[in-house]
Amino acid sequence: MNTIDLPGARWRKSRRSNGSGNCVEVAALPEGPHVAIRDSKNPSGPTLTLSPADWRTFTTRIKARHLR
Repeated sequence: MNTIDLPGARWRKSRRSNGSGNCVEVAALPEGPHVAIRDSKNPSGPTLTLSPADWRTFTTRIKARHLR
């Protein structure tokens, strides 16, 4: 099993975050490469890790309002 070093991740929140507490944070991970996503309210909770291609598909679908 491969592991990804998340403690070294540099997490960031969107500039469009409005402070409502319903935000996610993302981090580009050099190992893989991958993109990690977590709930900003629970930084020690679970993370979702996507490949760069899956991240592009995910963000494209959100922008097109196919995911809510």
